[in-house]
Amino acid sequence: MSPDVPPPGSVRSAAEVNEQIRALWLRAGGTLSAQERAEYELLVVEWAEAIRDEVIKAA
Repeated sequence: MSPDVPPPGSVRSAAEVNEQIRALWLRAGGTLSAQERAEYELLVVEWAEAIRDEVIKAA
């Protein structure tokens, strides 16, 4: 896992996580290694949680 990925439970906005996902894909050149795939999966889960939290706060 990349040192850029925060520990579980840390709070970042969906926009911040989305930016990190985009940066990962750019660095990888569109093809993820096994390690990058694992990082991507963690980021997607974090992004989904951040989106859910933002929707709940907006409601």
